[in-house]
Amino acid sequence: MSLLFLRAYAMLIYFDLFVSRGDFAALHQSVRQFAVRPRKKAHEASVEQVCSTVDVACIWYWKRVLCLQRSAATVCLLRRAGVPAQLVIGAQQIPFKAHAWVEVKGCIVNDKDYTREMYVVLDRC
Repeated sequence: MSLLFLRAYAMLIYFDLFVSRGDFAALHQSVRQFAVRPRKKAHEASVEQVCSTVDVACIWYWKRVLCLQRSAATVCLLRRAGVPAQLVIGAQQIPFKAHAWVEVKGCIVNDKDYTREMYVVLDRC
C-alpha cells in the first residue's frame, strides 16, 4: 500500500465526518484554507496519480463516497503536492442536481470534460 493511498483514504474519512454531520460550511472552509505547498521534490505525485489514487481509495472505502467528499480530498492532496487545484461546486435546475469536481488551471481533472456544460458553477475554492 502506498503512502499516497493511505493519505487519500484518510482524507476521505476526514471529509466524510463533515458530510455525515451535514456541516458543508466547515468542509468548504477546510478546503479553502488548505494551502498549496511549494513543490520541493521532483518525484511528487502527478495530477493523474493523485486522481487515480483517490478513485482507488473510493473503491475500497466502506461506504459510498459522494462527489463533494471525493473532490475535496483530491484538491487537498493535489495542493499538498504543489498543484494549485480548485474545488468547483455546481448545480443544475431541472431536475435539481448538485455536483462537485476538481479543476487545475481551468481544466477538469477528476471528471468528464463536459461536466461544466451540465452545471452552473456556484462556487470555487
